[in-house]
Amino acid sequence: MRVLVLGGTTEARLLCRRLEAPGTGFVATLSLAGVTRAPVLPRMEVRIGGFGGVEGLARWLSHNQVEAVIDATHPFAARISANAVAACARTGVALARVQRPAWSAGPGDRWTMVADMAAAARAIGPAPRRILLTIGRKDLLAFRDLGTCGHAWLVRSVDAPDPALLPAGARTIQARGPFDVAGEEALLRHEGIDLVVTKNSGGAATAAKLEAARALGIAVIMVERPVLPPATVVGDVDHAMAWLRSRAVDHAGSTGRSTLRDV
Repeated sequence: MRVLVLGGTTEARLLCRRLEAPGTGFVATLSLAGVTRAPVLPRMEVRIGGFGGVEGLARWLSHNQVEAVIDATHPFAARISANAVAACARTGVALARVQRPAWSAGPGDRWTMVADMAAAARAIGPAPRRILLTIGRKDLLAFRDLGTCGHAWLVRSVDAPDPALLPAGARTIQARGPFDVAGEEALLRHEGIDLVVTKNSGGAATAAKLEAARALGIAVIMVERPVLPPATVVGDVDHAMAWLRSRAVDHAGSTGRSTLRDV
């Protein structure tokens, strides 16, 4: 059974680890957008780069006889998720989305929820702040012109950002999660951070900064997730594998073969 995994997340890496095990009955391909410069690659076939929109993805699915797609992209990768829904509907390919639970504020949190990056930039306000930006490399433009407002910026991302997108005077850190609470507290204290700006990515890999901010009484501006088109949703890798196994049973029944074992 041929499977396409749309990846770029921890969940995608874990899922690929399961799918690449011998004898599973799946022939999987991992697709990466090519945003991360040194991605962690599985042993299976990997495709890097865009498909060319809905039409291109639909053609690729048909040409490669894909029978199931797992969308394990980042919760903010709205375009590829929408394209996957449309392309799978057009080609009749089964689709499931791995959607990790969103973070939610608890007692002691000082969160300001905003709809997008422009709203996050406005929410910072005019008073000089010491700000940790953990929003990735591609969304920095909304904050660039705020560098003239007296803010001190620390930008953390997996890859080095384009200097042209950085606020004036910003310093950068390159790091890949998971992070731990003690390390995050140490960073926030050492840098004198009084505001964290982040996306509601959910998951455990980068949640430690929120626990650290809570412990230190630091404010957080949280950008809400984009709304995605409806799809079958699974919460984690185990449920994604269960969904694939159910599809594989149907596939084996329709072809008169039995090729699946538990993994």
